[in-house]
Amino acid sequence: MRVVIAGQGYVGLPLAVRAAQVGHTVVGFDVDDERIKRLAAGESYVDDVSSAELQEILDSGAFQPSSDPRSLAGFDVAVIAVPTPLREGTPDLAYIEDSARTLSRYLRPGATVALESTTYPGTTTELVAPLLEEGSGLVAGTDFFLGYSPERIDPGNRQWNLVTTPKVVSGVNEASLERVRAFYGSVVEQTVPVSDCKVAELAKLLENTFRHVNIALVNELAVFANDLGIDVWEAIEAASSKPFGYMRFVPGPGVGGHCLPIDPSYLSWRVQRTLGQSFRFVELANDINNHMPDYVVRRLVGALNRHRKAVNGSTVLLLGLAYKKNTGDARESPARRVASLLLDMGAEVRAADPHVVEDAHVDQRVVRVALTEEQIAAADAVVLLADHDAFDLDLVVRHARYVLDTRHRLTGPTIESL
Repeated sequence: MRVVIAGQGYVGLPLAVRAAQVGHTVVGFDVDDERIKRLAAGESYVDDVSSAELQEILDSGAFQPSSDPRSLAGFDVAVIAVPTPLREGTPDLAYIEDSARTLSRYLRPGATVALESTTYPGTTTELVAPLLEEGSGLVAGTDFFLGYSPERIDPGNRQWNLVTTPKVVSGVNEASLERVRAFYGSVVEQTVPVSDCKVAELAKLLENTFRHVNIALVNELAVFANDLGIDVWEAIEAASSKPFGYMRFVPGPGVGGHCLPIDPSYLSWRVQRTLGQSFRFVELANDINNHMPDYVVRRLVGALNRHRKAVNGSTVLLLGLAYKKNTGDARESPARRVASLLLDMGAEVRAADPHVVEDAHVDQRVVRVALTEEQIAAADAVVLLADHDAFDLDLVVRHARYVLDTRHRLTGPTIESL
């Protein structure tokens, strides 16, 4: 089939590559001209897609990166995989709206459109369908097929990737469900059909809200356990020995990426807007997780004070700018907040991260360095924020004067865990 993937980011690009690999002719569409130039040159900027994989499908002619809407003409399947950020607590669906309007101009009878972008329940039927119908003159479910299939990309996860992770699929009617299921069945190992697009939209938000709330629980527990003089990590290990009724979550410096800091707020917003009620669990989890970077800085300030040092004038080395290990994704990373707070307090902030090569999400005042013995020894304090496998953590233990380890990876007389 001729497939269009609108949005060539962490979700869209892996899907485009996989669709081309299994035999579809794919247009990777994005309004960012710089991205398209890099893709056309065979340069991947997404961790889960290698430049070699990209070059192979470019050479075969199966993949065409494009920012020209005319390249969308004649598509059989189009997938919308664009960002859905929050603007002052309100969902911003402008990228979805623009994509739907653009696709509507090239929508033909019998074609299929699937939305993957995370959003609130009702977006597919109440927003996307009318935009596609208005621009094309066709009717969803009758003249063309429409559905929702939430993305489940976990950057850096080698076991559960796009192909191996079950894919929830839905449609505005039975015929649409079958078309959406057929397409995704060609690119993933297992599809999970549900009865309604709203169910699929809610399922995505449920997955991320579940993680968000439980991470908030252990984050707050870590704060209180430290004040009580209890090793929260040992308690978590002990609790994890229970083979039923418990799922392991661990504390950290905060949450990042798109899923946890943003997605649950879509559900909270929808409940408030539609029902006039607050989703208290989400709001509480937001409050706890959003303030974890502040707590990390407070712990660091206290440690420096114990060493008779002020933050102002101290050199702090941050290890990891990404929001999770072994990825280059710095979107909403807690490291950004930690760095900003320390800089505003007068610290000289240096950061090492071999994966984060684009600095768009990181304060430009942060000095980028390699993790070397000299950099470690020169720092008054080291803060481990993302425990990338590429980091030589033994080197850190040997040469650091003080380390605040937010990932519980290090041991030694100069190490303090979150």
